[in-house]
Amino acid sequence: MPSTALPNPGESSLSLCSYALLELVASAEFNTAAYQSRPQTALSYAPQQIGEAPVRDQHAQEILNITAASAIPKTRPSFHLLIPASRSNPKLCKTLLSSFVLGYPSPTLINYGKVFEGSGWDNGTHAGKIRGVYDYLRGGAKVNDDDIVLIIDGYDVWFQLPPAIMLERYHSVVEEANDRLRRRYGMVMKDKPDGSLPKERVQKYTQSVIFAADKICWPNAAEDPACAAVPYSTLPKDIYGPETDKDPASFLQRPRFLNSGTIIGPVKDVRAIYENAVKKVEEEGRGAIGDQFVFAEIFGEQEFQRETRRQAAQGTGGRWLDWISNALGASDSPLASNHTIHNMTAVPGRIYEYSLGLDYRSELFQTVTHSWDDIAFVTYNNSSTLAGIQEKHPSLHSIPFSLPPDLQRAEDPFWYASPGSPTNGPVDSILLPFSPRLDTLGTEPSWEEVPLATNLFASSIPTLLHINGDKSPLDTWWPLMWFHPHARALLRRFIRSPEGSVAAQAAAEGGQAWWDMRGGRGGVWTDHETWMSWGEVCKKTEDEVFGDGKGKWGKEEGSVKTTNSFGLALTEDEDHEEQE
Repeated sequence: MPSTALPNPGESSLSLCSYALLELVASAEFNTAAYQSRPQTALSYAPQQIGEAPVRDQHAQEILNITAASAIPKTRPSFHLLIPASRSNPKLCKTLLSSFVLGYPSPTLINYGKVFEGSGWDNGTHAGKIRGVYDYLRGGAKVNDDDIVLIIDGYDVWFQLPPAIMLERYHSVVEEANDRLRRRYGMVMKDKPDGSLPKERVQKYTQSVIFAADKICWPNAAEDPACAAVPYSTLPKDIYGPETDKDPASFLQRPRFLNSGTIIGPVKDVRAIYENAVKKVEEEGRGAIGDQFVFAEIFGEQEFQRETRRQAAQGTGGRWLDWISNALGASDSPLASNHTIHNMTAVPGRIYEYSLGLDYRSELFQTVTHSWDDIAFVTYNNSSTLAGIQEKHPSLHSIPFSLPPDLQRAEDPFWYASPGSPTNGPVDSILLPFSPRLDTLGTEPSWEEVPLATNLFASSIPTLLHINGDKSPLDTWWPLMWFHPHARALLRRFIRSPEGSVAAQAAAEGGQAWWDMRGGRGGVWTDHETWMSWGEVCKKTEDEVFGDGKGKWGKEEGSVKTTNSFGLALTEDEDHEEQE
């Protein structure tokens, strides 16, 4: 790594060092405040807001503009959910179920049905995810540049909170990150798009794409920029006590490393990252270890370039402060650590800046590797549960004894399965007949009355969980998810509840016509524009997904003809299944 030239202290005196030290302390206090406080007003570089958290009696369509048919003109950005998954199994169906009951856009499965025969430990599936997603994102008829896209792993991710909260938090995290970047790297003068004068003053670096943060750096080498040059976490330096960031097993490590399993951002910016990743895989042979390696490398290269350029641009005072902070072990630059960092040679003309950052506080994405002890399922109106958590973790800075404001403003959990149709009784049956045995939910709880996976140390309730690393929570935690005891009823409610008159008219045509519209409910799209219903994708997964002993999906009360609310017969999806 390039060495930093220190100013010659010459006749350095105690007063000079004391002055510099005071400046360092003042700077540290200022920066700490910047890391922990949110701007009071929206900043000019913040992406366009898609919607606020939902409020009572507001229709879902006013909150979130989900993926629409490509032929329908869009008046504002859409929200897309992409899931790389080449085949179906109960794990994928758990992911899909969690997205359905919370009202996320109908997922698009990337590479579904594709057979990978590459070399390596995964037959090329992980590198194949990169090409599959990139090809989809550059298909202009499906997505627009300013749309928001969420990309998640297909076999170990579960949603916990609704999409409006996901989007609101996304914008909040971006605002806070841009405030930090402005304070650290400053502003620059830039030509206006139309070439007019004077030039405009803008941030040197911005953030718009968010990946999850993880406690371990894998599979990249420890000396690579992906591991050694990335910023420190914004969480408190003593969040796990005096051994924070010193635990060789990484359980007490603050999350600071990129995890590629969850990504959110504007389509244009995400596509640029994937284009770079495709080049690394297909032109440079960097994909043999998988997509995790590639995206972590892109993040490390970005951060290495940012810091080396900052150091090179410093004046004498800045270099003095860096020198003193390094000597005191208080530097906030990863390049100032005593760890060896492989030197990175910048290639002329290559782009290294991708507006990429991480969700350090797990407000959006909670990874589980080395973090399972940080997480507890908390029912917030249960004081004995909260007291038990405090007793088990006496070193906690605080426990969130109440729900965050966005959840306090949100509709109750069951509402999202049928927005605008709270009762969802017999008069609402369009695709499935109402059954008192299958569909009665009883008293519908509030968010305070359901168990929510909570990061106790970050004091956050993440919108989704990514069960990476140890896979045992895939079995032990699934029954703890708030929707699991009611999963079948909520899914049936979701499928019966079309949104808008256009969808109802499509349903009136009978059969599968309803599913021909982009944005259908209760199923998935493939990247080849094929619609597949829940019964097609997730047949024979009932025991693992629902675990309620109520039988095969759609046949719980025998094989019967069903009609929609217009009196037209619906085609039975699995008439011949028993003969297979």
